[in-house]
Amino acid sequence: MPPWKALEGARVLDLAQPMRRGMPQSPNHPPFRMTLERRHGDLVRPGGGSAANEIIVTGGHVGTHVDALAHVSQDGLLHGGRPAAEVMTHEGFAELGIDAFEPYVGRCVLLDVAAAHGVAALPPGYEVTVDDLERAAAGLEIRPGDAVLVGTGWSRHWPTGPGAPDVDYTGARGGAPGPGVDAARWLAARRPRVVGGETIAFEHVPPGRGHATLPVHRIMLVESGVNIVETMRLDELLDSGAREFLLVLNPLPIAGATGAPVRPLAVLGPPQSLGPPESASSSESSGSSET
Repeated sequence: MPPWKALEGARVLDLAQPMRRGMPQSPNHPPFRMTLERRHGDLVRPGGGSAANEIIVTGGHVGTHVDALAHVSQDGLLHGGRPAAEVMTHEGFAELGIDAFEPYVGRCVLLDVAAAHGVAALPPGYEVTVDDLERAAAGLEIRPGDAVLVGTGWSRHWPTGPGAPDVDYTGARGGAPGPGVDAARWLAARRPRVVGGETIAFEHVPPGRGHATLPVHRIMLVESGVNIVETMRLDELLDSGAREFLLVLNPLPIAGATGAPVRPLAVLGPPQSLGPPESASSSESSGSSET
């Protein structure tokens, strides 16, 4: 059956947050800015036609994005023991940049930790534990090469525009929920291709600590070669009750960059349309976790 035929009637959920000036982001990265460089009427072509365009300034780790393996080093070494200084110039990274990320189309497992606690969203500063992940994963098999998302419900707090409630989304003051070190090692032991979540940093951020230390990034990117997706919009997916689905993940291939924006898509459909879970696994079609 042609793949487009198999997906007829499937429900597609956009897992990216909208990018706009002033949106929540890590203070460690350049802020997002967009302005119209040319407006309609600035230049009118013969016949009355006109065009508008914009200029966009952004960091690679702003909005929904994928972390490349080159994003974090430990004691000067990147994943696989590569000295960062040997593959890094002012133009970026010759290895392990986001352009080395192979597009992912495969099985994704959602571990809804908030639902396991019977709440819509975990409280600020909550550390996701191994027990939390095991409870959320009950009845699911996580296979090598799968994508794994951790649901905290945090994306329900994303500000929707001017006048929205003032929520400390970054966790700079009150902290943000996310996996601790033990939970990160539990995830890494299952050899996923990629992990992701809703918070600015895929980390347990204690109150008042901000992004001072990021041990989960070290475990995933440096030690395990697992890419991270951050600032995902998962609220609608969490409400759907889906626990496994098809994920489409393809960040912008910016040469040498340590990360890039992405618009992940979750494809949900009736089992007879998408086939049995075994056919959706990416362990054979998407390669290893190293990029």
